Parts: sequence; structure tokens; C-alpha cells
Amino acid sequence: MTEVNETTTSTTRTLAGKYLTFVLGRESYGIQVLKIREIIRFTDITAVPQMPHHVKGVINLRGKIIPVIDLRAKFGLNSTETTERTCIVVVQVALASGVTSQTGLIVDAVEEVTNIAAGDIEETPDFGGAFDTECLLGMAKIKGVVKTLLDIDRVVAAETASALMHV
Repeated sequence: MTEVNETTTSTTRTLAGKYLTFVLGRESYGIQVLKIREIIRFTDITAVPQMPHHVKGVINLRGKIIPVIDLRAKFGLNSTETTERTCIVVVQVALASGVTSQTGLIVDAVEEVTNIAAGDIEETPDFGGAFDTECLLGMAKIKGVVKTLLDIDRVVAAETASALMHV
């Protein structure tokens, strides 16, 4: 029993740190700040044929073509109208090939950058074998609200590689 608790503590200790939190629908999520490159206003996106429905296309960000993923669609949430708070969070992801690439994530609104202590992070609950939770780092309790911490490399790496191959 002690061995499990030490492993859990070690895991949450490595997850502790600064996170950018954002909203999709009524849920809050967090991405490690070190993965964030910038946050930009929502802009026109150029569609790319034969992409999954959650890959909205690409944008030209200062001369660099970046794939854009709609996280609402990726997570199976209903689509919503774009508002003045809708933005694109540009993240640096590590592809399976070892190459790093930038990807834009459409989110409903950015909340804040917050420091999350190891004591506020719990492992992702076991939802049973039917649900894939590999893209989740853990669950954080911040000011009475549960925020899902994302492993952004796992969330977007396959789509990024596919979109880059089509550009």
C-alpha cells in the first residue's frame, strides 16, 4: 500500500507547476505552461481536404503554416458560436517521430495561468476499459472547481502529423 502511495505522490509531484486553464463548454481544462507558445484571437482558418471533423484546417502565423484543431469537436462536445472570447491557443507538441511542431487549439475562453500544487492534483479516475484516458495527466482541484489536466502531446499529435503531411 505504501508503494502505491509513493508512486502516486511522485507522479503528482512531477505534474505540479504552472498551467494555462481554459474553458470548453462548462468544463475547465489545463495545459502545462511550458507547452504554450502563444494565445491569438480567433482568425480565418483555411480548410484542408480529407481531415477529421475536428481538424478545422491551417492558419498562417507569421509565415508559418500551423494546423488548427477544434477541441470541442475533438472531445465530442456540441459546437457553439464563436464569441469575442473564443481564441486559438498555440501549443508545442512532440510528435511520435520525435519532431516538435506547433498546433493551434480552438478554445471557448482562456481563464488564467495558475500554479497547481502536487496536493491539488489527483490521478485520473478509472472509468473502465471502454474509455481512453491516456490523454489526461490528472485532475486538479482549484478554488473548489475540478479542472482536467491534458497531456497535449497525446491529444493532438496524430492529427498534427496528418495535417502537416497534407500541407
